[in-house]
Amino acid sequence: MSIENTNIKSLERLVTPKQFKAALPITPEIEAHVEQSRNTIRNILDRKDHRLIVVVGPCSVHDTKAAIEYAERLAAFSETVKDQLLIVMRVYFEKPRTTVGWKGLINDPYLDGTFQIEKGMSIGRELMLKVNELGLPIANEALDPISPQYMQDLIAWSAIGARTTESQTHREMASGLSVPIGFKNGTDGSLGVAINALQSVSSGHSFLGIDGKGKVSIVHSSGNQYSHIVLRGGGGKPNYDSVNVKLTERALREKGLPENIMVDCSHSNSNKDPELQPLVLDNISQQILEGNQSIIGVMLESHLKAGNQKLTDDKSSLEYGKSITDGCISWETTETTLTRLADKLREFKSSVSQNYV
Repeated sequence: MSIENTNIKSLERLVTPKQFKAALPITPEIEAHVEQSRNTIRNILDRKDHRLIVVVGPCSVHDTKAAIEYAERLAAFSETVKDQLLIVMRVYFEKPRTTVGWKGLINDPYLDGTFQIEKGMSIGRELMLKVNELGLPIANEALDPISPQYMQDLIAWSAIGARTTESQTHREMASGLSVPIGFKNGTDGSLGVAINALQSVSSGHSFLGIDGKGKVSIVHSSGNQYSHIVLRGGGGKPNYDSVNVKLTERALREKGLPENIMVDCSHSNSNKDPELQPLVLDNISQQILEGNQSIIGVMLESHLKAGNQKLTDDKSSLEYGKSITDGCISWETTETTLTRLADKLREFKSSVSQNYV
């Protein structure tokens, strides 16, 4: 009588990271683009680059055709604001769940509960290669501790979500990631778990993981020096206002951490109403115009069409370009909102420069 794997229905062998990447290889051009994008984000965090990081895109990717169309539009638009904004596209494949639900394109690429994870990983990597080819840096949420060995070489910035910021496993993983990484405050709005995470992730850790050949290994990390906090509200209350930003600055300063703050314009900061995201962004831009030095970036959930839709058994009824997870602002609203932001920053920095002439 077995006492092991009593709740496991089956086990499937996954190809090794080395084999997986060989089937969908990174090109020298994409590799150079990813490294340059990561360095640019590091420079913004170090105040060597004056631009604002804008992480923008669908809440989650479920339709790669729509994601590519969005990426093509975003790549063209980013050229018009690149003097003020570093546009980074959200390409989120893994969705954390409080209870149950669709867990993302990697976990269930066909939206039907068949959980063809290896196929989902291939579809996801192919999409990320195309987005990088368009010249866009990629942002993701680092959720599964195994997937970075398969995907991380194509990513410029990662987030640790509010549900996992307190997780030791995710802090250890983040300490070894090669990208700048943002930790969201807790779902209740508290800063403590994120502040603790920033302290933890900057130190080296030893933990279990896999290597490029898929072998279970003891991973020894050196620590990630480019982590920062992401304010996303919580407990039904926003925390993007100037008072909460100042309190965050103080909390970071007291722990000897860099005063780098990104604001998520979605989630509790917009009361989960996507159409309020531009108003949050307007408030953030006003804080910057009034002299704020700590806000280094913002996040927006945006897709081709506004709002969201429920995932049902009838996949043919899904509306093209509309989110099946959190609601998003439309492409038109995105373009208008970010153009307005870039114009404000451009005018402000021009006036400041003239004052010093």
